[in-house]
Amino acid sequence: MTSPSPSLSSEPLSRDECLRLLDQADVARVLLSLGALPAALPARIELMEEDHLLISSRENAVLLAARRGDVISVQIDGLDPNDHTWSVTVTGIAAGASLTGPNPSDSSARPMAAPLS
Repeated sequence: MTSPSPSLSSEPLSRDECLRLLDQADVARVLLSLGALPAALPARIELMEEDHLLISSRENAVLLAARRGDVISVQIDGLDPNDHTWSVTVTGIAAGASLTGPNPSDSSARPMAAPLS
């Protein structure tokens, strides 16, 4: 067995830091159940009012999750300036969303919203 890489951080991020990272992110993975198996699908995200994510996706499974009110998770990750990895995962109940005005990211993707927890 090998020891963890020194670049892996084990310190948890604060809620404010997680929200800052989510606010800066454009693309994320939507984690959901697809045919009773876990799936991670790409989507564009936008943080709304610090307690909801607007998720735009062309993936039918993501849109179906919104229609059904499924519990989903959204994950982003990256490297900090010191090459330490970080990861943010939020979970919420998916719901359809309607936009007033232009779609913030991709006019061909369909939006949904999920409250953060």
